[in-house]
Amino acid sequence: MSTNRLEAFSDGVIAVAITLLVLNIELPTLKAGESLAGGLLAQWPVYAAYAVSFLTIGIIWINHHVMIGRLREADRTILFLNLLLLMSIAVLPFATRLAAAYLKKSHGQHLATGVYSGAFLLMAVFFSALNQHILLTKAHLLHTEIPLEQRRQILYRSITGVAPYAIATALAVVSSYLTLAICGALAIFYALPIGSGGVEPAG
Repeated sequence: MSTNRLEAFSDGVIAVAITLLVLNIELPTLKAGESLAGGLLAQWPVYAAYAVSFLTIGIIWINHHVMIGRLREADRTILFLNLLLLMSIAVLPFATRLAAAYLKKSHGQHLATGVYSGAFLLMAVFFSALNQHILLTKAHLLHTEIPLEQRRQILYRSITGVAPYAIATALAVVSSYLTLAICGALAIFYALPIGSGGVEPAG
């Protein structure tokens, strides 16, 4: 199967997910005598969760473009794994809103941030599984041949995100803010050239 429809469908799902993020940001409800600046500052968990999710989805979109760009065609397993990846991305607007709503509350904040980082963990797992299938199992479907050692290095970079997200999810029972900070740090790390590995798409 050609990768054109795969990319088009994936881009559509990612675009909708990233749009839904901003739609979750509501105008602050001001109390009597409260300034707009104070109302906006009170919503900082919403902005923090939004920024982390937006940056992470953007990075996934870039890496997905690179990954699919290496392919000349896709098999059924690639389509299925890609669908699982898109499912985890589509969950992020809900997980982001949940974390933002409960981060400053005395109850439910640990579960909410656990769900939030858990969504990132699922995304990292499915992305790595898709990358592994393409680079190791279906290397003959690549546009150009990539040496095995280079393919392993590319795969290693994608797998390294799984463990930190798992740690962040586990730490949600200890500190919701620490979990959010780890997710934010991972987003910044993978946005930098050192995190992306400087890998360019084929062609």
